[in-house]
Amino acid sequence: MADPLYVERDGHRTWLKWHRGRRKASDPVFTGKRIVEAMRLGASVEVDLVVHADHGMAVLHDLTLERETTGTGAIAEARAADLRQLHLRNEAGAPIADTVLLLEDLCALLARQQPHADALLQLDFKQDAAARDPRTIANFAASIGGLAPHMIVSCGDALAVEQLATATPGLRRGYDPCYGASLERLQASGDFAGFTADALAIAPEADLIYLHYEIVLEADRGGFDIIAAFQAAGHRVDAWTIRAVTPITVSQVNRLLALKVDQITTDDPEGLAMALTA
Repeated sequence: MADPLYVERDGHRTWLKWHRGRRKASDPVFTGKRIVEAMRLGASVEVDLVVHADHGMAVLHDLTLERETTGTGAIAEARAADLRQLHLRNEAGAPIADTVLLLEDLCALLARQQPHADALLQLDFKQDAAARDPRTIANFAASIGGLAPHMIVSCGDALAVEQLATATPGLRRGYDPCYGASLERLQASGDFAGFTADALAIAPEADLIYLHYEIVLEADRGGFDIIAAFQAAGHRVDAWTIRAVTPITVSQVNRLLALKVDQITTDDPEGLAMALTA
């Protein structure tokens, strides 16, 4: 099959973002091989970043090491040299040959082969306040260097995003307003217009707005096109995260495509692309 990069529907292109660097559901997360492949092909891909004890960033999702790696303890207390010695685990919990990447290690891999012009790597911070530490910001900018035009930084803290992007010329900005019980609050209030207005006021410079896909669909059921509202203000919209490809999720994705979402985050881009073209 063709590489799972995007879907064309009614004249609109929707990118399929490789969540945590996975091309297909069976892939382990955050392996350099898959991330480099995605960037070479021109895919949209996402990795998470967690700040470690040396004020750099590890390419991991959890704040502790046990589930994703062969290490133990808090990442915030782990030194860079020790993190590099740890192996990643697959979804079954078994160690694999690939070791933990730090942000500078990943950038060094990407610099060996110029990414495709369309490639975009989302750097998603899991610790908003930690991302605003001056030493962390300096290390972040130094790691990325000339790769910035191929990257976008995101988190739920618009100030952290602004500080990181300002320190890294060419880096795009992303913002995710969906935290905690956002869906439940919106289901109770129905105030999707207010939710949109608040996000636009907080992050006016964001290139991409990241929305939980169920919020998008709930707004649609309530008669509010939240994607069109953000697009009218000059922002693209990513709907996250389609975990598994099932008849239900394929139906939901088809509705997202009809609403002309710009990007869909998924743990199985390959499987989703196959299902949509079947």
